[in-house]
Amino acid sequence: MAVPKKKTSKSRKNMRRAHDFLTVPNLSVCPQCKSPKMPHRACPSCGTYKGKEVAGLEKQA
Repeated sequence: MAVPKKKTSKSRKNMRRAHDFLTVPNLSVCPQCKSPKMPHRACPSCGTYKGKEVAGLEKQA
């Protein structure tokens, strides 16, 4: 069984983990209702994509 000869330093451990972080998703603005939305997806608030109504959203009162 492999056992490390030396203790891994905090610096080396943190350099190894430097790319293991969460990224904020990129958001674009809907040209119809100006609300934030994910790129290349229909707008969740107004249901349009590239200026066309694609999602028939049912309004709940």
